[in-house]
Amino acid sequence: MSDSQFPFAETSIYIDVFSYLGLPLSREFGGDDVDAVVMGIPYDLGTSGRPGARGGPNAVRQASANLRWEEQRWPWTFNLAERLKAIDYGDLRYGYGDSEDMLARVEEKAAAITGAGKTLVSIGGDHFVTLPLLRGHARTHGKLALIHFDAHTDTYGDEEKYSHGCMFHRAPREGLIDPAHSVQIGIRTDYDRGDHDFLVIDAQQANEQAVAETVAAIRARVGSMPAYLTFDIDCLDPAYAPGTGTPVVGGLSSSRAMHILRGLADLDIVGFDVVEIAPAYDHADITSLAGASLVLEFLYMRASRG
Repeated sequence: MSDSQFPFAETSIYIDVFSYLGLPLSREFGGDDVDAVVMGIPYDLGTSGRPGARGGPNAVRQASANLRWEEQRWPWTFNLAERLKAIDYGDLRYGYGDSEDMLARVEEKAAAITGAGKTLVSIGGDHFVTLPLLRGHARTHGKLALIHFDAHTDTYGDEEKYSHGCMFHRAPREGLIDPAHSVQIGIRTDYDRGDHDFLVIDAQQANEQAVAETVAAIRARVGSMPAYLTFDIDCLDPAYAPGTGTPVVGGLSSSRAMHILRGLADLDIVGFDVVEIAPAYDHADITSLAGASLVLEFLYMRASRG
């Protein structure tokens, strides 16, 4: 296999780890030779707990090397390289310490990439980056359904202008998402806080009921709307994702989360992010590998739709 072939440019897990899965590093996404764009957003100024999620994009890229040797990811039945062409855009730059600049740059880049007909896969960064990502996606696709995996609802009001707990309070009020078609999975903090109308499948329910029941509830809620999928890594139990700023015990396993995702593959999911990976608190790259695997799962989901 040549070095130019996607997605496994090098089968070694420790040589030339410069991009996610060894994808070509490029900022040219306008042509027909690109279907999906992976982009890092190293921002964590909205963090309320332990800082460090700015290191998430690089950690996920490094961990993705462990996935490069598989030409076909289990349990998918096709070779990703044959159905999807992707690039790694690298990290989006913004003014140091300038949250307003980050908001503007992420929104503009997300709108440009999705407006060119590409699927954007973003790696955070803290969860606040999802707000400008939603703004950019909504400029292309209109109002969206939200599929939100998290330990927290992040609907706690906007008293703090830059906070990773306010995005899903603000997004409905900006007309970006439709709460009547939106769902939160894995919640296990005080989800009666905040004024929201999302369907909540809490962690106990998601863990105890069959995966098929969770999938059916999500699918019924989203319907035929274009959807945005955001995955806060703290949705997973700290046993599976210790490297995050606000860990909460009692979460989902990585296996169950990916099983749920696979059941959503044929929904019209137009964008994806994984956020809140803070490698300073990780052990043996457990959290980074979970994040890298979730990105790969989504790429397979995208490819399965043609």
